[in-house]
Amino acid sequence: MTKMTAAQAAVWVLEKEGVTQAFGVPGAAINPFYAAMRKQGTIAHILARHVEGASHMAEGYTRAAAGNIGVCIGTSGPAGTDMITGLYSAQADSIPILCITGQAPRARLHKEDFQAVDIEAIARPVTKWAVTVREPAQVPGVFQQAFHLMRSGRPGPVLIDLPIDVQMAEFEFDPDTYSPLPVHKPVCTRAQARKAISMLQEAQRPIIVAGGGIINADACNLLVEFAELTGVPVIPTLMAWGAIPDDHPLMAGMCGLQTSHRYGNANLLESDFVLGIGNRWANRHTGSVEVYTKGRRFVHVDIEPTQIGRVFAPELGIASDAGVALREFIAVAREEIAAGRLQPRSAWAADCLHRKQTMRRRTDFEQVPMKPQRVYQAMNEAFGAETCYVSTIGLSQIAGAQHLNVFRPRNWINCGQAGPLGWTVSAALGVRAADPSRRIVALSGDYDFQFMIEELAVGAQFKLPYLHMVVNNSYLGLIRQAQRGFDMDYCVQLAFDNINMPQDAQPERGYGIDHVKVVEGLGCKAIRVHRPDQLGAAIAQAEAWMQEFQVPVVVEVILERVTNIPMGVEIDKIVEFDEAAPAPVAAPVSAAALAR
Repeated sequence: MTKMTAAQAAVWVLEKEGVTQAFGVPGAAINPFYAAMRKQGTIAHILARHVEGASHMAEGYTRAAAGNIGVCIGTSGPAGTDMITGLYSAQADSIPILCITGQAPRARLHKEDFQAVDIEAIARPVTKWAVTVREPAQVPGVFQQAFHLMRSGRPGPVLIDLPIDVQMAEFEFDPDTYSPLPVHKPVCTRAQARKAISMLQEAQRPIIVAGGGIINADACNLLVEFAELTGVPVIPTLMAWGAIPDDHPLMAGMCGLQTSHRYGNANLLESDFVLGIGNRWANRHTGSVEVYTKGRRFVHVDIEPTQIGRVFAPELGIASDAGVALREFIAVAREEIAAGRLQPRSAWAADCLHRKQTMRRRTDFEQVPMKPQRVYQAMNEAFGAETCYVSTIGLSQIAGAQHLNVFRPRNWINCGQAGPLGWTVSAALGVRAADPSRRIVALSGDYDFQFMIEELAVGAQFKLPYLHMVVNNSYLGLIRQAQRGFDMDYCVQLAFDNINMPQDAQPERGYGIDHVKVVEGLGCKAIRVHRPDQLGAAIAQAEAWMQEFQVPVVVEVILERVTNIPMGVEIDKIVEFDEAAPAPVAAPVSAAALAR
C-alpha cells in the first residue's frame, strides 16, 4: 500500500483502465488532478480552447476505434456546464466518454461559492451516472464504477466531480492490486435466435436494418457474414454507415427523411419484414410510425431492454449485445442451410440492387457558383475507401450522406441525434489524436465551421492534421429550407459586405467572413475554390500542405446561396429537386464486391 492523494489514485485508475489520452482545460479547482497527471506522466494531454471543444474531442476519440474511451477535464463551474452539450451528444449516440470536473471545497458546496455549481444535478439527465465524490477514499471505487458503467449495457458517458479538498486528501491505495470490473452485456439466447430466423424465413422481402450498436459491438464482420449467408439486403442507419461497404451488392441504401438514399427508402418500402439490430428507430430514419411499419413485421434487437417497444411494438424483441445476437443468428442460419431449409433471396436482392443502380441522385452540375452536389462528386473522386469522414448537422451533412461513399466501419463519424453546431472541428481533432495515420476529411457548412473555429489552433499547436471541406453558402441552409413551410426567409442569412475584402474580390466580399484569413490566423492553411474544375487541384494541394506542415487544412468552396436538398416529412413523400438528371448513374461496385 502506498500513501497518495486522491487525485493521484484517480490517475492510477485511469492508467489501469487503459487511458492514454485526455483533452481539457486546467483551472484552479482541478489543478491537483493536473499535478497528479503530470507527475504520473502516462496520460498525454491536449489543451482545448473551449471546454465544450474538449468534450467533443473526447467523443471523436472514442468513436474512432473500438475500445477507446475519451476523457475530458475541466475546472469547476462553467467548465462543467460547458461540457453538458458533449455529454448530451455522447448519451444520445451511446458513446462512452468520461468528464472530470473540479469543484469547490466540500464545506463551500451549496453556499453560492465562486464557480461552485451543482454539476452532478445538472449533468444527471444526460449521463449514465453523474457524481460528486465527497469522501477521498471513495475516489478509486468511483472511477472503477464509472468505467464499468460506461462499458456495460448501452454505452454512455459519466461525469465525476471532484471537490478540491477531496483531490488533495491522502489515503492508502495499492494500484498494483487494482482490476477493472467485469463488463455486463445482455445476450441473445438460441431459442430467441431460432424464433427470429423462423420469422425471417416466413418473409418474402426481408431487410436487415443495422444500427450503431453493431459499430459499438465491433460486429460489422458478423453483420456482413450474416447478410451474405442469408442473402438478405442491409439498410444501415446513419450511425452504422460503413458497417457494410457501400459497394457491397447487399448494401441496400440508407432510409430516412433527410440522410437517406432514394433507393434506400424504396427498398424499405418494398420490404415485408425488418430485422433491426442495434438501432433505435430514430425519427429521422423512420418518419411516422404508421408509414414505416405498414405492411411489414419487425424483430428488434437492442442492448438496452427499455428501447424495445419505445417507438413501436415489434413482433419479437430481443435484449442483447449486437455481436452476440449476430453470432446466434449465424449459427441458426447455418443449421437451416444444413437442413436445406434456407429460403433463397437472390431475386429480392437483385431487385434491391437494381434500384440502387438506377435511383441515384444527380451530382454532375457544372455551374458557377457551385451546387453542393458537385462538391461531393469531387470528394468521391478524390478520396478512397480508407477515408474517414467527420460531420455533424445541416445541409452539408444531409447532402453528404446522400452522395458520399463509405466503405468501412468508423469511417463515418457523425453526431447523430444531438447534432450540435461546432462539433465537427473538435471531433475531427479527437479522431486524429486517436489515429495518427488515418485519412480524415471533415465536412461542414459555414455556420457549423464558425461555431468552434478556435479549436483549429489546437490542431496547429499539437500537430493534428486533417482536411476540412467547408461548403459556404452564407446561410443557415437547413433552417432556411425548413422555413419554406412558414413562407419566410427570416434571420438565417449570414452574408454581409465585408469591408476588409478587396472591392474586386467577388463573390467573397458579399459572403461575409473571410474564412481563409481566420484559418491562417489560427496557424492552419486554407484554400478558396469557386469553380468545379478547381476542386481536384485544391484537394491535392490541401493534402500536400497537411503532409508538409502537419496542421489542419481547410478547403472552402463558394456555393450558390440557395440549393434545396431532397427531404420530406415521410419516407414515401421525399421532395426531390433537380429531377432532370441524365442517364442513370450506376452504383459503385468494386472488383472485390463482385467477387464476394
